[in-house]
Amino acid sequence: MVQESNMGRVNFAHPMFDCIPKRVVGFLNSHAWKFVCYIYKANVGIILDFDGTVGKICKTCISMAIEDFYSNRDYNTMIEPHFRDSRSDVVTAASAAIDLLKNNQVMAIIGPQRSIQADFVIDIGDKVEVPIISTATSPSVSLKDSSYFIRSAWCSASQVKPIAAIVKKFGWREIVFVYEDSTYGSGLVPYLTVDLLKSNAVVSQQSVISSDATEDGIRQELGKLMKMRTRVFVVHMLPGLASRFFKVAKEAGMMGKGCAWLIVDVLTSLLDSMDPQTMDAMQGVIGVKAFVPKSGQLIKFEKRWRKRFHMENPEMDRTELNIFGLWSYDSITVLAEAIERAGVTSPQFNRSVDGANLTDLGAIGTSLAGPPLVGWIRNHTSRGLSGVFNISNGQLQPSAFRIVNVNGGKEISIGFWSEQCGISRELKPYDNRDDCSNGKENLDPIVWPGKENIVPKGWELLVNGEKFRVGVPEKIGFNEFLKVEKNEKTGVVQATGFCIDVFEKVWENIPYSVPIEYVPLGREYRSYDEIMQKLDEKDLNAFVGDVTVTANRSQYADFTFPYSESGIAIIVPIKPNGRKNAWIFMKPLTTGLWLTVGAFFVYTGFVIWVLEHRINKAFRGPPNQQVGMIFWFSFSTLVFAQREKVRSNLTRFVVIVWVFVVLVLTSSYTANLTSMLTVDQLQPEINSVNDLIKNGEFVGHQIGSFVSEFLTNNGIVESASLKSYSNVDQFHEALSKGSRNGGVGAIIDELPYIRLLLSKHCDKYTMIGPMYPISGFGFAFPKGSPLVFDVSHEILRLKEDKDLMVRITKKWLGDEKDCPNANGALRSSQRLNLDSFKGLFVIAGVSSTLALAIFLSRFLYENRYLLESTASTKEKLLRLARIFSREKDESLSSKETQNCDCEVGVSVAASPAMSIPCEQDQQGIFS
Repeated sequence: MVQESNMGRVNFAHPMFDCIPKRVVGFLNSHAWKFVCYIYKANVGIILDFDGTVGKICKTCISMAIEDFYSNRDYNTMIEPHFRDSRSDVVTAASAAIDLLKNNQVMAIIGPQRSIQADFVIDIGDKVEVPIISTATSPSVSLKDSSYFIRSAWCSASQVKPIAAIVKKFGWREIVFVYEDSTYGSGLVPYLTVDLLKSNAVVSQQSVISSDATEDGIRQELGKLMKMRTRVFVVHMLPGLASRFFKVAKEAGMMGKGCAWLIVDVLTSLLDSMDPQTMDAMQGVIGVKAFVPKSGQLIKFEKRWRKRFHMENPEMDRTELNIFGLWSYDSITVLAEAIERAGVTSPQFNRSVDGANLTDLGAIGTSLAGPPLVGWIRNHTSRGLSGVFNISNGQLQPSAFRIVNVNGGKEISIGFWSEQCGISRELKPYDNRDDCSNGKENLDPIVWPGKENIVPKGWELLVNGEKFRVGVPEKIGFNEFLKVEKNEKTGVVQATGFCIDVFEKVWENIPYSVPIEYVPLGREYRSYDEIMQKLDEKDLNAFVGDVTVTANRSQYADFTFPYSESGIAIIVPIKPNGRKNAWIFMKPLTTGLWLTVGAFFVYTGFVIWVLEHRINKAFRGPPNQQVGMIFWFSFSTLVFAQREKVRSNLTRFVVIVWVFVVLVLTSSYTANLTSMLTVDQLQPEINSVNDLIKNGEFVGHQIGSFVSEFLTNNGIVESASLKSYSNVDQFHEALSKGSRNGGVGAIIDELPYIRLLLSKHCDKYTMIGPMYPISGFGFAFPKGSPLVFDVSHEILRLKEDKDLMVRITKKWLGDEKDCPNANGALRSSQRLNLDSFKGLFVIAGVSSTLALAIFLSRFLYENRYLLESTASTKEKLLRLARIFSREKDESLSSKETQNCDCEVGVSVAASPAMSIPCEQDQQGIFS
């Protein structure tokens, strides 16, 4: 026998039986006892806010979903909905849940809608093991704390990424988060903060507004926001409060030019239910909402729903179907399918219900149907009216968001955001991230508050008509960089100089039409470090001067990108003109090179004489003449003036190589001597920091500069060696005197000051290495100022405009073209040493020696019979010397020369017939 709780008479009045004729229905009802129907009733509780728009939309959608589900398929169970009104109250919602569990023994509860209501009902569901399927979007309602909670809507934390992407796209650095003082509103705070940080933005301020705030309360909170400079607001509140908020914001003038307003769901999805006055007040607002792909099924359903909803709620003629209604439709469909698949058994609760105690959860017991239902629903994917309905780990997973712009009293779609592609104008089924490149980061035209087409900067430079206060230092010297004067009559402070011109040129390109007021800072500050530490105390918007960006100063202020040259340079006096030296012609070559050149001249001349002596009459004669010829021939090659013709091929080979060596040597000598005669005046007296320390020189720097601390901290110069000066003229005077006369041997300071000194005394000083890298001059702003980014951007643009920057530099610091050697790059020419020509001398030496060796080998071979004689070694050498000293007669046969040795009086021929008398030898060979 089937129990009554699980089986009942068929309700033929159900809309699903509308197609059956009334006469048939009447017959069936009158004879229903004859039919045993095994369709189990599945009691499902539904808790909604019937006094709200969303509650009414969801009620209609749920009813239609039940009808659609059971009209299109065979089934063993049927959902019996039990609606309860929570009346927007937490206690009422909890009481309704207990009533449904105790009196109706529901196997699941749909709702409640609000996060704060759902938080209580979820605890009840966990106690009795009944699934709670709610559209509560607040991340504060956590899935981790409940096994029976199923979120059937996108968590509002999923909206943070598209919001952060919009903030990043428009370059906003700070936002104000305005939210409702409830669990729903505050739950988004940590997620928004984290994602904005990833987009290089911060939540600079939070504004909390009570859910029941009056217009006066809202106006008071808006007054606080108006005093802030940030003008980007993210609003997270329910439609009722949002309607009052935006109306008051418009009255307060905060919905005009320069402001940017962003809203999130639920508010964005319910814009069509707002009254015309609210929509007019929200002109220019940007919102994100869940994207619902259009389908034929959805279009048909919208027509049916609109007809039925307006029939049930005739007073709500402007209301349109939204995503929460679609999620409710898909949720009840998934639940109905789960009930079918899980199979409902009897009894549904393991303990009987005692109706005497309505709130006694222990008397209700635990549901037998809950665990199998939860197991099937918590991980489920299907395609519904809202698109892909993917529940994973108990939460509906988001897909893409639509970005809308409120304009002309209605919302207009301007683009999309998806996890895969980010912001895009169109949403397509991209297969991979590379497919997203086309149209990425683009949106349709946006109409901003005040009906402006220009993107708001995101913050107001000044409020209440204030002037932009710029601090400037009152410097004693170096007025080329900054000079402050006060008009005695008008009291207006006027600032001029290189730094001021750069700042004002940058300021012209920033679209802030606000007047600048220069505020002089007195000389009571010993350094810029002290000024930076007290920048906030002076109530300044910026500080302009020749301030170098350092790590210590950046602790107290934010600096822009440097606008000047960077580096610490050393400048020293130039030596007196070396061209007056009578022996300057000896300087191009080192002593070692001079000696080597001379030695090779002599050696090469000697080799040539040896090779030409026996066959060339020009190389014969008295000994003194032959010695002169050795020097004359080789040295005459310097000017290529040798007149003697050479006859030996070996000599020609030696001369060719030597002439090439002489050509290279003379060219190098000429070039180096020319360089010494023309630029030798640029040679510095000191070549390095080591020379300064070794010579005990004093070093000068600008008074109040961080350079002294830099030099001593890095061990470059001792503090006892430092002297401070206040202007360029004092620099010049100190360098002119020198350390021995009360001055300094060098000036070490930042590159702009060194450039200024060189522009005025280019012929007296030069820079030497090394140059120590540091940051250049930058403009200082109070910590957290959003101006830093924009000003830095304009500084980069100005530096890229070489003509404009050169004009400003030339105006105040002089023209670098007038001092082309200011960098110290053209220094005294270095003397040429032996290492530079070692290869040439090796070639010349090897060629000459080789030629000499070949000649000697041939000569000895020609006189080999003499070497084979029995004479002593001394006699052989003397005989060879005498033979070498005589002119060689080419007509005499070598045979006769080989067969006679008159000096020893002995024939060395092989036979007497070949012998030659000594007298004939003396007359024929030595004549």
